[in-house]
Amino acid sequence: MVRREFLTGLAALGSTVLLPRGESEAQMATTQPHRIDVHHHHTPSPYIAAITASNIPGPVRDWTPEKSIADMDKAGVATAVTSITTPAMRFLDDAGARKVARECNEYTAKLVADSKGRFGMFAVMPMPYVDATLHEIAYALDTLKTDGIGLLTSYGDKWLGDPAFATVMDELSRRKAVVYTHPTTANCCANLIPGVPESIIEWGTDTTRTIASLVFSGTAARCQDMKVIFSHGGGTMPFLTERFVRLPLIDKSLAARVPNGVEHELKRFYYDTAQASHPMALASLTKLVPVSQIVFGTDFPYRTAADHVKGLTAYGFSASDLARIDRENAVRLLPRLKA
Repeated sequence: MVRREFLTGLAALGSTVLLPRGESEAQMATTQPHRIDVHHHHTPSPYIAAITASNIPGPVRDWTPEKSIADMDKAGVATAVTSITTPAMRFLDDAGARKVARECNEYTAKLVADSKGRFGMFAVMPMPYVDATLHEIAYALDTLKTDGIGLLTSYGDKWLGDPAFATVMDELSRRKAVVYTHPTTANCCANLIPGVPESIIEWGTDTTRTIASLVFSGTAARCQDMKVIFSHGGGTMPFLTERFVRLPLIDKSLAARVPNGVEHELKRFYYDTAQASHPMALASLTKLVPVSQIVFGTDFPYRTAADHVKGLTAYGFSASDLARIDRENAVRLLPRLKA
């Protein structure tokens, strides 16, 4: 059961202020829409029904496609690839997770089909139920033709490199799937500091934990064809890179699990700019990975697309680098969106 504390931080996400410099909203609104937002949340009606019935706080209940498009239009966003945020399906039992995930994916597939290119989708999965998830991966990719698969960074006390999820990771790699991940609060770490929501510290940390889990379990090396996007600039991982790199030197038993080296795995992942379009995060991330691995994300509706355009512009990227972050890298990952 997901505890209430897991989601109290969602409201806090909307209050951060980015740098005021950069492209104005008036300029953004008159720019030909071209950006692709890979971190854009929606709340399908079946999901609203499920979280309301279970008294789950947090996810926005008044989302509409029109609200998304209005925000996109203010910042030159052509397409938003939708995803369901935490707690996804983890508060449901196996049967409930299967049912609600399928209903949400069918709802979103219709949204995509009717949107004339404005929306894409990362299909929600009935994790942590492995058999159900394998069935939904097949349905999402083969029948609904989704852009990719959405996962949380952890489920209870297990991160994505856990042996319990090995068959899911292997299947995603076999299918060369794009896998979008969003942080959540692990069982260990809810309400640790009174008055500080989990979104402030724990979500960036949980992204880092799942990266460590994938790398040091050997999953990343084994599943080379799975293309993973990590939210929020990789959480705290870029700052901790030296510790990641040194770990197999200290614990020799881990070396065989990273035969190409830790940095090789970290540099081939993708990282979105949601909540990370500011110099503190970007300085660390851009020292670790080339611009080719950074994709535009906004965390709508908890933040706006305009926030992130301003922050990225103010950072001082070249025009060609901004073009890659805004669109080209996402098109390489998701060729369907080129049109």
